[in-house]
Amino acid sequence: MRRKWSGMTMMRIEILNTGTELLLGSTRNTHGTWIGQELVKLGLRVQRQVTVPDGIAIEEALNEATHRSDVVLVTGGLGPTSDDITREATAKVLGVELIEDEESLRSLHEFFTKRNKPMVDANLKQAQNLVGADILPNNNGTAPGIYAPPRLGGEPSCAVFLLPGPPRELYPMFHDEVVPRLKALAGVEAIDTVQELKFVGIGESDFHEQLDEDLAKIDGLEVGYCARLGEVDLRLIGSNEVITKGRELTEACFKEFMVSDDGSDLETVVVKGLVALGKTLATAESCTGGLVANRITNVRGASAVFTHGFVTYSNEAKAQLIGVSEETLASYGAVSEEVAGEMASGARATSGADIAVSITGIAGPDGGTEDKPVGTVCFGISSKDGIQTYREIHPRSRLDFKQQASQRALDLVRRLLASD
Repeated sequence: MRRKWSGMTMMRIEILNTGTELLLGSTRNTHGTWIGQELVKLGLRVQRQVTVPDGIAIEEALNEATHRSDVVLVTGGLGPTSDDITREATAKVLGVELIEDEESLRSLHEFFTKRNKPMVDANLKQAQNLVGADILPNNNGTAPGIYAPPRLGGEPSCAVFLLPGPPRELYPMFHDEVVPRLKALAGVEAIDTVQELKFVGIGESDFHEQLDEDLAKIDGLEVGYCARLGEVDLRLIGSNEVITKGRELTEACFKEFMVSDDGSDLETVVVKGLVALGKTLATAESCTGGLVANRITNVRGASAVFTHGFVTYSNEAKAQLIGVSEETLASYGAVSEEVAGEMASGARATSGADIAVSITGIAGPDGGTEDKPVGTVCFGISSKDGIQTYREIHPRSRLDFKQQASQRALDLVRRLLASD
């Protein structure tokens, strides 16, 4: 059942998500991401993830999964309604019967009694268990989970976990009931370290050009990349020793672009940096419409360091709210370094914040000129040390442009804090 690859136990684990709502798009499927992250902490990995609608497709997918995997984690389909048939499908695939579990039935009665609600007959199916399987208690809902261990000498020789769909029920059950059993199945002892380094301002091609070849020479180090708009994550997997070597090589090339080494996003790093230095921040935004302020205030603890968010979309707002000179607007235009500088300076003066960052640009798809094409954006950042301005071009779709501009503005703040 177990193989080794780059220091990690390669037990073939598959996730089978059930539910028509997942395929219709009405419910976001987040289980794969969450379970994958939790398994990596155990030195394990997901090899495959499949999503199927309610009905006969569950049985078909489960039959395929149990014949190619060592462990199958099934989510959803344990409720009381007619389309919740995961138990029945699993019993058929494994060739076992379903029987009523007295403890599960008692737990169901207690659940409804505590809430002073009647239990309808439909709930009785949730007390059904597979012969030879373990019931996994659910302290957060009515649907207990089920663990069917691999059958010695039987086919398929695959461990199957049936888990409830709602995250509030699945996550605690996974930690309490699934993790101990997976550790026993995998025989995991020494677990490789996984470190995620996050970078902004450079792309995957920069790593390929300057770093890939050297990282490949480190024995026992597994390297992976995940590129997003305006940032790149570098994933290093291996022993602490080889990760240290990989990190040292990476920092030698790209230290100024590294945002975090624990997966923290840019806005979180900025808020933590402001808190650590006891500084406050204000924003003045035009083309991004408050996106930078929104990202900052999504971070816990932002209220201690974020004072004002000015959305000065029109020239009148720039002049009235943060004191941008009408002469500057007339002479240089709203999208200019001069205006960006006055926006940052005015926002800092009006708010009293220690630092103010500004953005003004042309998001498109219209409004560009030969001198200032669509995608032109200017930034300003003001602090006690003065004002710095920048002009860049990011020819992207309107939404991507806004995201990229907000990323750059936050990175300007990060760099300023790092210099302090």
